[in-house]
Amino acid sequence: MTKKQRAVVSGRLAKIIPIQWDATYFFERAVRSLDRYHYDKALKNFRRAAQFEPDNPVNHCNMAGILSELGNYEESNRILKWIVDELDPTMTECHFYMANNYANMEMYEAAEDSLVQYLEEDDEGHFIDEADEMMELLTFELARPTKQANVKSLGGMREHDRARMLLEEGKFAQAVKVLEDIVQRYEDFSSARNNLALAYYYMGQFDKAMATILKVLELDEGNLHALCNLAIFYQHLGEKEKLAELLGLLRKTFPFHQEHSFKLATTLGILGEHEGAYRQFVRLVRTSGSADASVYHYAAVAACQTGRLADAERLWQQCRGFDPQSEVAPYYLDYLAGVRASGGQPAPISYHYHLPFEEQMKLWERLPGEIVPERFKKDPLVRSSFFWALRHGDRQTKLQVIQALGIIGDDEVKEALRAFMKEAGEEDDLKRIALLVLRSLGETAPIEAVFGNEATVIEPQQMPTRLPVWETSWQAVLDEALSRMRTTGYDLVQQHDLLTLWIDFLSRLYPDVPKLGKVQGWAAALEYWTAKMHSRTISFEEVSKKYETSAATVSRHAKRIDEVCGIRDKMRSTNALLQTHHIHMKEHD
Repeated sequence: MTKKQRAVVSGRLAKIIPIQWDATYFFERAVRSLDRYHYDKALKNFRRAAQFEPDNPVNHCNMAGILSELGNYEESNRILKWIVDELDPTMTECHFYMANNYANMEMYEAAEDSLVQYLEEDDEGHFIDEADEMMELLTFELARPTKQANVKSLGGMREHDRARMLLEEGKFAQAVKVLEDIVQRYEDFSSARNNLALAYYYMGQFDKAMATILKVLELDEGNLHALCNLAIFYQHLGEKEKLAELLGLLRKTFPFHQEHSFKLATTLGILGEHEGAYRQFVRLVRTSGSADASVYHYAAVAACQTGRLADAERLWQQCRGFDPQSEVAPYYLDYLAGVRASGGQPAPISYHYHLPFEEQMKLWERLPGEIVPERFKKDPLVRSSFFWALRHGDRQTKLQVIQALGIIGDDEVKEALRAFMKEAGEEDDLKRIALLVLRSLGETAPIEAVFGNEATVIEPQQMPTRLPVWETSWQAVLDEALSRMRTTGYDLVQQHDLLTLWIDFLSRLYPDVPKLGKVQGWAAALEYWTAKMHSRTISFEEVSKKYETSAATVSRHAKRIDEVCGIRDKMRSTNALLQTHHIHMKEHD
């Protein structure tokens, strides 16, 4: 008696797990067959997928691709021609595939015609480099110059290449200016709009990023790059229902081209769809023969997040082999060893190919004389981390970022800090520190800002305070102190505390602020108290020599500042609190 018969006799129903026979099922089987180079099985499954979704041009295009791999170029071209003639004329890349097939059949004139048609009709120009190479081949085979094509995708392409380079260098504000000009002149340039949306996103300008990506999809509703970007934007905005619907579509997508596979894989990973990301990344590693260390890192992250710790270790070791100078793979191999030793579960890991932001800051703080190493100043991922954290980090992170940006100090940084000064929701203290950085970078133009929820313009010789006036002599004292402090190891927080003390002193005396006389004595007194507040060893004699004034003058001004602001009392209160805390800690011990 069979198992099925026994189940019937016993009166128990056998457990039957239904299989979802749909296009996605056969598509996935076809992709798995492709990964194993089983082209005959892949073709069979792509045919079944096309039967379930006859109006989906991707299924038919994949069939044509397999037929070409098998050497059946005529049948491949028959399908490709049917796609662009009847099913979807916007799939202009089919003309490029047809040109390849004709070239393989040694039908060089037909290949030339298809190639020219591709160049004149395709908006994106994904295969423009390959098309150039094929034109050279056809010139040789035809023994004559090939036909001249009016290359549609080259409209704005050179500027777009420049914008992409700016993005890769982390110069997002400059890239935005170039890309905005391109999309204004070439409205249907989808790639430029996609990159513009990403640039906005990297700079934290989410409303602009969303509006831009929706415009891409209005022009091309099936644009995979735009759909992936939209999914990430939905996650950031907390649009759970919209994200779930879009994820359902992306999970069923298996791109034929590696560029699209990479975009989809990274998107799935960022969205926490680690199983799907793992399949895509492993497929890329197997089929691309890539020596790009970042791809192995991405695959390792996906493996780690899906519990494949042995695979993650192997992939990070390969990553280290391809990029031995990077700290990324060693850091995560150590992290993985810790997870295994503790028997715990891996925490969420960023797919970005760099150290976590907190680890970067710890590493840089240990380097003598350098907050941000030179090699990182132009790293786009590091720079995007800084710009992102400046808008969305906590107070301490923003403080660290402002200090790091002051070390980078290029035009992009100045623009980011200027934008930060105008953010109504940011703390005034942080803006004053940002202003200190801008002035230290030589920024002498008036700066638009919001202080105390009021818009203002800060002139070069002005400091944002609640005082109704700001005298040039007051600024001169501040400039004298800050310029000397910057050269003797005071950080931005200490410089800011000096600024705050000076404003407090003037505000308490106003309008009866005395004439200050020589600025050096007052500047030295301010540094003296700032050093004391931060437990730095200092004396009146030492600071007077630094400012080329007398110790008696510094002592007199320091006493006056203490009388007005009560610094000693504040310091005593702070010390008492610290001592009490220390006693309590010892009691707990």
